[in-house]
Amino acid sequence: MYGLKSFYEKEVKGKLAEELNIKNPMLLPKIEKIVLSVGAGAYAKDMKIMQNIAQTLSLIAGQKAVITMAKKSVAGFKIRERMAVGVKVTLRNKVMYNFLEKLIVIALPRVKDFRGVSRSGFDGRGNYGFGLNEQLIFPEVVYDDIMVTHGLNIAIITSTNSDKEAFKLLELLGMPFAKGR
Repeated sequence: MYGLKSFYEKEVKGKLAEELNIKNPMLLPKIEKIVLSVGAGAYAKDMKIMQNIAQTLSLIAGQKAVITMAKKSVAGFKIRERMAVGVKVTLRNKVMYNFLEKLIVIALPRVKDFRGVSRSGFDGRGNYGFGLNEQLIFPEVVYDDIMVTHGLNIAIITSTNSDKEAFKLLELLGMPFAKGR
């Protein structure tokens, strides 16, 4: 693999400065972190399944995932305090770039009928989020080791507050956005 971080440093920074007309290199948009998360849903009461989801997410991310617990009870959702509500992992620096490269080059092309990720996933503050329907598109996941197939939420947090700048950054890094709009 070429190395997404060195690609960003050598090629993307120059193109971003030119296209966005930014003279100060410290103001150029960059990716700060990537957060992967899985909601527990119906599996919240089964700790074995939650641990299996955490192991799967750790394999995908290349870093240990944590099981998140509810801070307080919510009767309407049948959630009690300290009950498992999901699994998450926050990636930064080298691990983040390795994951993003693996996502763009290997995992997304393996999605059935893939036409690109949605362009409407920006939140108005320069961050991009989207979801995947199953974890099996990642090559590290062994089908026999998983107990349940589950989705995966991916949030890419950038240093810019502009959706336009964040879109340009991700596009130049190779994120396959859907055609249109």
